[in-house]
Amino acid sequence: MLGMSANSVSYNDQGSVESGVDAAQENSSIPGSISSSSGAAFSLFSADYKKNEDLKEMLESSKESLKLEAMKRIVGLIAKGKNASELFPAVVKNVASKNIELKKLVYVYLVRYAEEQQDLALLSISTFQRALKDPNQLIRASALRVLSSIRVPIIVPIMMLAIKEAATDLSPYVRKTAAHAIQKLYSLDPDQKEHLIEVIEKLLKDKSTLVAGSVVMAFEEVCPDRIDLIHKNYRKLCNLLVDVEEWGQVVIIHMLTRYARTQFVSPWKEDAVFDENSEKAFYDSEEERKVEQSNLYIMDPDHRLLLRNTKPLLQSRNTAVVMAVSQLYWHLAPKHELNIITKSLVRLLRSHREVQYVVLQNIATMSIQRKGMFEPFMKSFYVRSTDATHIKTLKLEILTNLANEANISTILREFQTYVKSQDKAFAAATIQAIGRCATNISEVTDTCLNGLVLLLSNRDETVVAESVVVIKKLLQTQPSQHSDIIKHMAKLFDNITVPMARASILWLMGEYCEHVPKIAPDVLRKMAKTFTNEEDIVKLQIVNLAAKLYLTNSKQTKLLTQYILNLGKYDQNYDIRDRTRFIRQLIVPNEKSGALSKYARRILMAPKPAPVLQSAFKDRDRFQLGTLSHTLNTQASGYLELSDWPAVAPDQSVRNVEVVEPVKEAGAPALRKSKPAKSHEKFYSDSEEEEEEEEEKEGSSSEDSSNSSSEESASESESEENSGDSNRSSSSQSEKSSSESDSEKKKKTLKNKKLQQQKPDSKDRKQKNGNAVKVESRSESESGSESSSSESSSESGSELDSDSDSGTDQKKNTKPKPVQSKAVIKQVEKKEVSLLDLDDFSPAPVTTPKSSILSPNLLSDLQGLLISPTTSALQASFPVFVPETSHELLHRMTGKGLSGQYRFTRQPCIYGNSMVSLQLTLSNSSDQALENIHISEKSSTGQNIHRFNAIERLEPQASVTVSMGIDFNDSTQAANFQLCTKEDEFSVSIQPAVGELLLPITMSEADFTKEQGKLVGMNESSATITMTPENLSSQSVNRKVVSVANIGVIPSSQENIYRFAGKTVSSGSLVLVSVALKDPDAVITINTEKTVMSSMLLRQFKTALTNSSP
Repeated sequence: MLGMSANSVSYNDQGSVESGVDAAQENSSIPGSISSSSGAAFSLFSADYKKNEDLKEMLESSKESLKLEAMKRIVGLIAKGKNASELFPAVVKNVASKNIELKKLVYVYLVRYAEEQQDLALLSISTFQRALKDPNQLIRASALRVLSSIRVPIIVPIMMLAIKEAATDLSPYVRKTAAHAIQKLYSLDPDQKEHLIEVIEKLLKDKSTLVAGSVVMAFEEVCPDRIDLIHKNYRKLCNLLVDVEEWGQVVIIHMLTRYARTQFVSPWKEDAVFDENSEKAFYDSEEERKVEQSNLYIMDPDHRLLLRNTKPLLQSRNTAVVMAVSQLYWHLAPKHELNIITKSLVRLLRSHREVQYVVLQNIATMSIQRKGMFEPFMKSFYVRSTDATHIKTLKLEILTNLANEANISTILREFQTYVKSQDKAFAAATIQAIGRCATNISEVTDTCLNGLVLLLSNRDETVVAESVVVIKKLLQTQPSQHSDIIKHMAKLFDNITVPMARASILWLMGEYCEHVPKIAPDVLRKMAKTFTNEEDIVKLQIVNLAAKLYLTNSKQTKLLTQYILNLGKYDQNYDIRDRTRFIRQLIVPNEKSGALSKYARRILMAPKPAPVLQSAFKDRDRFQLGTLSHTLNTQASGYLELSDWPAVAPDQSVRNVEVVEPVKEAGAPALRKSKPAKSHEKFYSDSEEEEEEEEEKEGSSSEDSSNSSSEESASESESEENSGDSNRSSSSQSEKSSSESDSEKKKKTLKNKKLQQQKPDSKDRKQKNGNAVKVESRSESESGSESSSSESSSESGSELDSDSDSGTDQKKNTKPKPVQSKAVIKQVEKKEVSLLDLDDFSPAPVTTPKSSILSPNLLSDLQGLLISPTTSALQASFPVFVPETSHELLHRMTGKGLSGQYRFTRQPCIYGNSMVSLQLTLSNSSDQALENIHISEKSSTGQNIHRFNAIERLEPQASVTVSMGIDFNDSTQAANFQLCTKEDEFSVSIQPAVGELLLPITMSEADFTKEQGKLVGMNESSATITMTPENLSSQSVNRKVVSVANIGVIPSSQENIYRFAGKTVSSGSLVLVSVALKDPDAVITINTEKTVMSSMLLRQFKTALTNSSP
């Protein structure tokens, strides 16, 4: 920007000078106006000098509106690249303004110019320090940003103190700014490294997605070698990754790539046998695991967590994120899982040419090692006429890498077209590519050679020259069979003017002079005539040709050789003079020449190995893909090398998070610890019912809380409650408690009695709760990375445990203890339910610890809670309508006798709470039995599919019905997979209707209205339709709505308003539908966060309700 500003200023000055000269010339034509002309010119210069006076006056005005307008104009000038540094004194006066908008703009200006005007900025440093305490988070962050932009060593202690305070700020935005300031301070004073590492360690524990990317960037800048800081935060970073902003995602993915290469063993071992169901082995008993691990490679669950959590980011709209995930998979994933990144990379080729360039470079490197990845998408790399030369060359490189016996004919046909291109550099590159194909695939060597020989008669010198160079390299492989080609090239020699091509022909003549004994001496004779006019590279080859002919045919060439050696002896180029002296001493024996001349023939005529034509990207894999070093093919400053896989995996227990965390924030003042004690006492004493009902709600709707972002916000709200900020508490919790406050008084007496009954057992329960938490944390440490929901449940469990400990420290009453114990029970149960997410879940191992953890009393309490009238307002219910319609999966003609139908059962899926349940009916219409019918394990694309068990044998004319589950991720994108028999594989797809991605729930009318009030604005879609008379009845409306979507009917007290509720299967987002009849019209309203799903449902409801058919 500085460069832009400087250029723009000089342009303005030049314009004013020219205008001044023009004005002076006009005035000089009028007699007696010489002085006036000079005055005019001077006034023009002074006007330029005073061009910002109006802005200065506005800034010094007493009116806030004028100051605000001036700052807007100044920021506009900066955005256009104009230099506004001379306004710094006038702007900095307004830094203490009470107008928030004005202060923000002043800080924007100061961040830009604080480094240039350091002395003036230092005068206002006390104002910046005061602003760090401002109640507005944007002002606090801007003040820290300006402070860190003043790059003067004297204020380093002030900056350090400000960063430490900001790191413990309640606002995640300020903490994010603190992470940015760490990097600036480190570049200013590297001696502060140890203090900054302490701040980084604290910020790494932050649960906010806003902070994660920035603090990891600070970690990479300040202490990238301190891997130990990442251990405890590894799983949290993996789970937060999806919700971090795109810039942060790129930084975190690159850091986690380096981390994983140091902590996990290589999945690329040649003798490794992959266990595709590694989760099942992981959850089995110790004995079974030991037996299986002896002969199977089982991926570390944390390794799998990273791969699984980055996979959805391949669909990101940001090309840098897609590229980062692709390089992570390339460097960390097993070889057979690499194919999932192919489509995403090919998709990026539709972007701008700058993006194409980087992506194609990475694909070129990948295609050398794994051709099969990109071979199905070969047509995506065909060159377009609109492509730039560097893009064409990269696509050519990739096509050459992908060439094999099967597709070489197609590729060579493409190359024939490319050779005719008007782009000479591209045509030359194509000829080199043809040469590489001929070298790599021996079956087409002769074909390529003949094609290149035909190109020798091309009118274009560049094409001919490149052809000669490539032919020379190809002939080295089998020269004896191609003496005709050498003769043909000798005939064309006079017409070729490109030095490299002439030198190549001369080298061929000399190297294989015995194959063309009559032509070679004649070529040497012609060269002797033009020796002095040739280029240096050609002269060197003439000397070599003369020496070789002297050794093989001295009778004809002795005099010619002496003549050429004499010419070379006095050449202007010292390389040629040196070569001539060396050759003379070597081939012409005399008294001075030593023993070396005896071996002249063996030295000059030694067989040369054929050159290996290989890709320019052959060695680029030494750099990490997607980095600047890889793009430049040289190590850039700041590049961090990927380490080799460790031979033995380091201890994975270092990533286990302790259940009891003694202190959340190391540098937090003690005052902040004392406040929560009071708030907790008040909270428990006044509204124990709310706490219990919230916990019941968590237990009964654990499926709803599978979304990682909702977990993260819940955990954030807990930490913020602990820090005493009631304004930032989670909105969802406050809404829950408010919805339940109506019935508090009725239940209070009953609850208090129940709590008094539980008092005697409080000690025993506390012990058992501790055991429950420990068991849960152990299972989390063993399986912690298998699903984000299990991770979050263990975290919340640990927080509850620490809360209960703090409760005893403060000598609280025994009243809240049963509440705490129930919370732990709920968390344990939630964890058990979340295990259903796993493909290979079997209920047997889960039921045994349940009985050991929960005492009969607690079990009875738990059952009482679940069936009590105070249960959660949102409950899953059974489907109102189950369609019998089946859809074709595989036609019997396509499936060679095997046909398939599928239908949606609209039941909760037993294989995972985020999966849609389906029923498949497979039929054998052939006259032979079909064996081993199963779904291929490597073929599912984006969705998580629970495959049915293989059907060993299906007799002719028989049918079998199986169930399966698919996680569609709340999208109507088809699930593509392969249905296999013993002999064949058939590609099939299941396309879900949008209504099948929902599960029905039940709630009261009041809860429906409340939830609907939260989902307004962009989350609300509505349409007015005209109903037919037969559709106006309540039965008709209910039947048609529930036939379209799997949602529950909500009882309504209003006669003409029908309400329905459901939730999405995958993320648990609420979908609320209401139909209000206003004869003859009806208004359909859908409220949900899933806006795409909302518009699709609205379209289908309109069709169903306007259709007169039953």
